[in-house]
Amino acid sequence: MRRSLIALMLPFALVACASTADSGAPMVTNAMGAALDEAIAGSWRSPENRARDVWRHPKETLSFFMVRPDQTVIEITPGGGWYSEILAPYLRANGRYVAAVIDPAGETNERARDYYTKGLADLRAKYAANPALYDRAQIVPFNQKAPVFGAPGSADVVLTFRNVHNWRMSGNAEAMFKGFFDVLKPGGVLGVVEHRAKADVPATDRSGYVGQAQVIAMARAAGFVLDGQSEVNANPKDTKDHPNGVWMLPPSNRHDAKDAAKYKAIGESDRMTLRFVKPRA
Repeated sequence: MRRSLIALMLPFALVACASTADSGAPMVTNAMGAALDEAIAGSWRSPENRARDVWRHPKETLSFFMVRPDQTVIEITPGGGWYSEILAPYLRANGRYVAAVIDPAGETNERARDYYTKGLADLRAKYAANPALYDRAQIVPFNQKAPVFGAPGSADVVLTFRNVHNWRMSGNAEAMFKGFFDVLKPGGVLGVVEHRAKADVPATDRSGYVGQAQVIAMARAAGFVLDGQSEVNANPKDTKDHPNGVWMLPPSNRHDAKDAAKYKAIGESDRMTLRFVKPRA
């Protein structure tokens, strides 16, 4: 991995002032953008992950969340490490990347415990296999019923991608947002990307979609202020009425083979992209 460009860009990677809600404008300087470009273009990224850039828009999304390469950034439940492949090298020289994962030891359900045990082992193996990228990355297990992601006021940015529906289904959303608020510094940013429902959905909903107003309300209840909304991850082709929810769309594709062309034409889900800030006082 080439580190020279990222390292050289750091002293100049100062972020522009935050815009008002609904702007959706990139929050990135030319120097910071070049560092992000290098991380996104990294040869270490798998072809399968690269193919999803068209739906996940990593540069535009991370720029909107104002992620600087000298910050402490916590990613909540990174799964297989899609964003780890970008964030860990981007933050490696002057920042700090933390992957917050559910602690299997805190799960009483055997099936859930096995699932989270495997996920944690796979992520650790991914990091161990490429120390040039991940030797400074940190994995922090947390209990999802009483989550602690680090020392209070220790993080600049908390990021979560398509996770809120899981917390609502398990009844842990309030605790999670409180945990985000506690670990962030005053002025810190919470970046949320989530499958967007047409309107509010009940807590028992199993579609994978959440109402945008509901996510905003959860964050505000924890003490956050909405600082920006972007449509960079929107998909107007998503009708959001799929019998088996968001998982019928790519990349899960849990549909009959005869419907493959239909769901491929839709693409990945319509997603909200929200930036919240922890007040300074």
